[in-house]
Amino acid sequence: MSNSSNFRQAMAEVRGKALVGPEVIANALPYLGGGLVLTAVGTYGGLGIINSRPDLFMPTFWVALIAEFALFFVARGIAEKGNNNTALPLLALYSLLSGYTLSGLVFVALGTAGVGIQGVGIAALGCGATFIVGRNIGSNLSDEDGLALTQTIRLGITALLVVLVGQLLFSLFGVYTPSWLEIAISGLGVLLFAGSAVVDFYILPRAYRNDQYLPAALSMYLTYINLFVFILRLLIAINGRD
Repeated sequence: MSNSSNFRQAMAEVRGKALVGPEVIANALPYLGGGLVLTAVGTYGGLGIINSRPDLFMPTFWVALIAEFALFFVARGIAEKGNNNTALPLLALYSLLSGYTLSGLVFVALGTAGVGIQGVGIAALGCGATFIVGRNIGSNLSDEDGLALTQTIRLGITALLVVLVGQLLFSLFGVYTPSWLEIAISGLGVLLFAGSAVVDFYILPRAYRNDQYLPAALSMYLTYINLFVFILRLLIAINGRD
């Protein structure tokens, strides 16, 4: 799931509810895959800008980030209303922008000794392995276990967001996170979003109909992008921080 508000809404919708979209995840997978490919394209483009015109990257990064946030809410709202033809190009653009804003982190990873391209590959493979394991576990959760896990992950992600906001505010004043704390934060993020991947396979078939595959794909997309980010952050923290 993408954030704490999504968790609360999903829990309210699925409590005591049978499957309403048993095929929604299967229907969403091609769009999830397409979104991840577009994200890779956006990341590649961002890396090209960093290498060729580094002076342009930060101004365009902030523009892309603001547009990405706006597109997320607009596209999600349209997709949840079932307007797939309108939502699809917006989600495609969102995926490209998401990749562009990820390129800074990927650039740092590529330049960090002990991480590099192999670290990026490990993060991607980690997301794929999580998908396989999460599908096996989440699809077989009982209602009691599924709701309990959902609540736990929701509370954990809320706490993580608070920590990340605090981390950002401290960095603005020149106070940076020590390496041991960065490792702890990144490790927690990996665990929470791995748990979120399990939750998706429990929540989504109960929250969305089979024809609501785009919002389901967006929810899974956010889970795996965040998991990728925290795996990379963890690898950078372990290998590259003093």
